[in-house]
Parts: sequence; structure tokens; C-alpha cells
Amino acid sequence: MTTSTRGAQAPAVLVLEDGRIFRGRAYGAVGETFGEAVFSTGMTGYQETLTDPSYHRQVVVMTAPHVGNTGVNDEDPESSRIWVSGYVVRDPARIPSNWRSRRSLDEELAAQGVVGISGIDTRALTRHLRERGAMRVGIFSGDVWTGVREETLLAKVQASPQMKGADLSAEVATKEPYVVPAIGEKKFTVAAVDLGIKGMTPHRMAERGIEVHVLPATATVEDVYAVSPDGVFFSNGPGDPSTADHPVAVMQGVLERKTPLFGICFGNQILGRALGFGTYKLKYGHRGINQPVQDRTTGKVEVTAHNHGFAVDAPLDKVSETPYGRAEVSHVCLNDNVVEGLQLLDQPAFSVQYHPEAAAGPHDAAYLFDRFVSLMEADRA
Repeated sequence: MTTSTRGAQAPAVLVLEDGRIFRGRAYGAVGETFGEAVFSTGMTGYQETLTDPSYHRQVVVMTAPHVGNTGVNDEDPESSRIWVSGYVVRDPARIPSNWRSRRSLDEELAAQGVVGISGIDTRALTRHLRERGAMRVGIFSGDVWTGVREETLLAKVQASPQMKGADLSAEVATKEPYVVPAIGEKKFTVAAVDLGIKGMTPHRMAERGIEVHVLPATATVEDVYAVSPDGVFFSNGPGDPSTADHPVAVMQGVLERKTPLFGICFGNQILGRALGFGTYKLKYGHRGINQPVQDRTTGKVEVTAHNHGFAVDAPLDKVSETPYGRAEVSHVCLNDNVVEGLQLLDQPAFSVQYHPEAAAGPHDAAYLFDRFVSLMEADRA
């Protein structure tokens, strides 16, 4: 339940499912909200984070102390709306300053009904989540919650849905197909299955002469091949990959035809499941724009943008036999050895767990779109 009223001076309280409580002031809309508490380490790019569909049903805690300095513009959103369930900041900007700014972050959150909280010790909250793991949280703002017993608020948090077992991709994906035309000469056609796609992703492909047909998460194998694709792409998205039986079946249909295939984030987990690997929930997850990943095929280390709370359970140091040929782990996180990429050795298919579209950055992984183009060129030859 939210209202669109801004309440910068209204009291607010954040309640974690383990009983830890933080008190501050309302930020954005006034009301109540629930989700999975996660922290983002990015010092820039908050607008891209807020509008990334992968953050659906998550309450994002910003580790950077000052948020909102550049306001909100109309060029950087990654989708048509804010998807986070709630927003937590320490010191919000009182006056945004940027030549592209059109309104303040506080105004944008309020206009879209996103309940947030400011003025709390986000470092202490981040350390708590870093030690205890991501967990459910509630934010309650406005005078209506003044005097409400903490036990009552905690019970509401503990009754809210968990992320594990959540099937969310269809909630954020497009309902109707649309086309992103190639920039310049058209070289290839790609069918992109939208599981929560960011706007910059098809744009990166369009820059390389690819006409991108973005399809709903409910698209069938027949829908995919109706556009006569040179390649098939599976996007990022929210939720638990163990629930995504339909996208897994569609990907298996693509693998059977040996069409060049590229997946990112949720798409990496879908490829893992399609190949017969399991998935599991990470205690902390990876978020932000400073995660070190090694491309094991080249030895190169890149700094990458992440938002995932689940990972593929695949062996790091051996080639696995799958129904679609040999597969191996191509990328690994250097912080914790989590699988960050997969590739097939006997057909043109690969995926990564992070975001190479560089919105809001960094740009280290842009080569992956070129790798996809090379697979389609080789398949056409």
C-alpha cells in the first residue's frame, strides 16, 4: 500500500525479517512496502538500477552515502518504470544538479509510488546483510505507523513472499512483441526472449547491425523461429530460475536446432538448467558495478555489473557432457568462485551471469556482443 504523497519529514521505520530495526525519514512515497533487502555498491547509475526489471520485488540499499545528486532525466531509464519495491539511502540530495536533470529522485519515487527511507546508517545495514545474507524487509512510513508495536511490523515482514520460489519474469516482460531496428546496415536478425530485458541490451545489438525482435517471456519455440532469426538471445530478469520451466523448454528447442545463442544473467541460469545443471540461491548475491570476473577462455579479468541472487551449480574445473554436447564454465567470479558464464564446445551457445550492456557501466564486457556476432557470422558461412 502506498500513496503518492512525498513525506521527507514523515517518520519511517525499516524492519528486517530477523528483527533488526532502523528508524529514519520517509523518502519518496509514503506507505508500506515489502521485498528482499539487497545492497548495491554502485556509486553511479542509480537511475538504471531503479528501472532494471531484474530488481523487481527487491528493496535496494545504496552503499554510497549520497544519492540523488544528478536528479532524474528522461534518457537513462532502462524500462518504462521503476521496478524496485523500495529504496534505502543515507543522505539524499536536497537539490539535484545536472544539465540533464528534469526532476529530483525524491519526486520520481513519489510519483511512481515507490516507498523509501532515508537518514539511516546504511553502512551498518549493509554490514548486517553482508554477515546475515539477503533477507525479507519492510519499510513503513507516515504517521499511521507511529505507535504500532514492533512485533506487529515484524509479523507483517515475515508473512511477505520470499524470493526463493518466486516466478517473476512474466510480470516484468513485454506483453506484445516489438522490434528494435538495426542502426545502419542490417546484418542479422535476432529473436530476444524478454525475461526482464534492459533497454540498453537491444540497443547494443542494434549498434552492431542487428535487428532485434523482442518477444514476451511466454513466447514459444514457434514464435522464436517465426522471425527467421540468425541468433537467439535470452535476457536478464528477476526471480528464482528453478521456477522458469517454460523458458528452459524454449531454450532447449533452440539448442536442438543449433542456432547461435547468447544469454545474460537470468539467461545464463536458463542455459544452465537447459544443459542439466542445477541452480541455487546465493547467501548474499552479487550487485553493483564493481564485480571482478575472469574470462577463463582468455585469462582476462574484467570489472562487471551484476544483479543476481541465484547461480548455476556447474563444475568449475572439468568439461561436462550434456544432451547438447560438451559444456564448460567460461567465466568465474574472483571474489567467491561463483559460476559467471557457460559455453558449449560443440555448438554456438554461450552465456554470462552479469550485464555486458554497460548501463551505467563499466564497459569491460562489451566484447561479448561482438562474440555473439562472430558466432552468427560463422554459422552463416
